[in-house]
Amino acid sequence: MFEREIAKSIAAASGGAITAAEAEAALEIPKEKKMGDVALPCFKFARTLRKAPPVIAKELAESLSAPDAVGRTEVAGGYLNFFFSPEALCRRLAAQADRDWSVTAGEREGEGRTVCIDYSSVNIAKPFHIGHLSTTVIGAALYRIFAYLGYTPVGINHLGDWGTQFGKLIVAVRKWSSLGEVESRDEYFLNSLYVRYHKEAEEDPSLDIDARAWFKRIEDGDKEATAYFDVFKGVTMRAVGRIYDRLKIRFDSYAGESFYNDKMQPCLDILERKGLLTESDGAKVVRLDEWDMPPCLLVKADGATLYATRDIAAAYYRAKTYDFYKCLYVVAYQQNLHFKQLFKVLELMGFEKAADMEHIAFGMVSLEDGAMSTRSGRVVWLSEVLDKAVEKARGIIEEKNPDQADKDAVAESVGVGAVVFSALWNNRIKDIVFSFDKVLNFDGETAPYVQYTHARCASTLRKGGAFDLAAADMGAICSEEGIDVVKCLLSFEDTVRAAAKTREPCMVTRYAVELAEKFNRFYIGHRIVGGDAGATNARLFLAYMVKNTLKTALGLIGIDAPESM
Repeated sequence: MFEREIAKSIAAASGGAITAAEAEAALEIPKEKKMGDVALPCFKFARTLRKAPPVIAKELAESLSAPDAVGRTEVAGGYLNFFFSPEALCRRLAAQADRDWSVTAGEREGEGRTVCIDYSSVNIAKPFHIGHLSTTVIGAALYRIFAYLGYTPVGINHLGDWGTQFGKLIVAVRKWSSLGEVESRDEYFLNSLYVRYHKEAEEDPSLDIDARAWFKRIEDGDKEATAYFDVFKGVTMRAVGRIYDRLKIRFDSYAGESFYNDKMQPCLDILERKGLLTESDGAKVVRLDEWDMPPCLLVKADGATLYATRDIAAAYYRAKTYDFYKCLYVVAYQQNLHFKQLFKVLELMGFEKAADMEHIAFGMVSLEDGAMSTRSGRVVWLSEVLDKAVEKARGIIEEKNPDQADKDAVAESVGVGAVVFSALWNNRIKDIVFSFDKVLNFDGETAPYVQYTHARCASTLRKGGAFDLAAADMGAICSEEGIDVVKCLLSFEDTVRAAAKTREPCMVTRYAVELAEKFNRFYIGHRIVGGDAGATNARLFLAYMVKNTLKTALGLIGIDAPESM
């Protein structure tokens, strides 16, 4: 929270023997409160300073001019422990009363820097299933987090709008439906044709021959073939647009695989000139044996390009178009090898921004009854998951608060929020098994719990009316429970910065639960409205800060904060 200030004071006290950067890197949060709010383990400096850790701690304490946030210091063996001043913490919090909640109250570290984020990347003609949830909400959360810190994020939906599957769909439509029927039906009907095709193709291999022929016609710009393709794309985009609206997600670009059809050859030319492209059984590859990776296949023997070819073209296009500071790919961990190959090939090509590209891997999402397959038809659609969550949320609201106004709107916020929250609760690399009962719990580590706490703050502020910060007795929030809330509020900015640095939105999600828990402990133990005017003003101010911080935290991960529940 105040680590940077403390680190500077340590550097000054050491006479430059310890740099501020070294001190800040060494500072840690003790596990027990009695050991302070922040601690400096002096063991790390014993070798360079040639002194015993307890001596280093004692000498630093004697010459230290601590920042005003620190009330006292304490030497404990080889540790120098810092204890924050409750009064100073409250003053720091009061200084944020009139802040702009749409951006960080601290340093806008991202000013002038663009971050491209490739996420969601849905496949045309395939409905949005629950397996798409993680990439979509992780990418969107990172988008908001970077924007909050002053970066210019560019959200890219790299559509899967190229490949033989479109030839398969054309064959399916021509055999078992019509273009008009597809246009008038939804994405689920289109998917049912895709599933049927694969079942029929197992018995009739000629279907695959026809499919490849139709896709070749798409590649050649045949009007009849592209008419089918355009209808497939239109049906899909209308459907996914409804999902994105419910998730409150936006994109700045929908440039997908087809967009790079005319942008791959210049990249292949670079590879040729550098002698990186070699032939293997008629195909063209970049050999990566030196880096313990299999060859990166770029052109098949029949001349067809692959994901890697298009990703190389996309990297060059994005660098030229956006001049990005970082380019992030939010894609499942099963694609680890693909991105290792991609980044290495770009590096070998001399691509200047190869080192600025990152694969943001994540685990898989499944339901309690097992895995999914689009081809076999064993899949759980995300729209159905959202609908079910909203339905359950409405039932809970009916039971807990039958007089709730705008029940449908609140149920949508709570139900959709619960689904999003569940995907952002754990470290992103962890596989998720989705459970409706768990994610809709009002008493656990869930979105409804945080949303309810926000609503509780809103209700308290409505009852208490406007507070007068100038007349507030801050001693009224200096109890152990109150200061825990204040400390948590003041750590919000650091949490968001850490989430951006580690690419882990779960840090914001878990922060929201922690703040809600701390405030609820304070709420239960202290009367907020009524009694002494000075105490009431201070406690209302605290509720105000909690409400706005929770709303901001939930907003960063893409969740509504209802005013009442």
